[in-house]
Amino acid sequence: MVKLPRLSEHELIKILAKFGFYKVRQKGSYVMLIKETKQGKIGCVIPLHDELETGTLLGILRQVKISKEEFFEEYNK
Repeated sequence: MVKLPRLSEHELIKILAKFGFYKVRQKGSYVMLIKETKQGKIGCVIPLHDELETGTLLGILRQVKISKEEFFEEYNK
């Protein structure tokens, strides 16, 4: 099983941008990203922390419907 890396919010936002997500708004220490698909909009909220916990990262990946394998392909580029 592949272990998730510890990323900052800026690194995660850059990776999600490669999947088509874009920043909609920021309120306080949270950023909301959205991606438009044929089935509708997919959104997620990312906390602005220096380092995201692996559980938080996993939860975000579930929200945006990206598998760990797809995430690692973009992360390793």
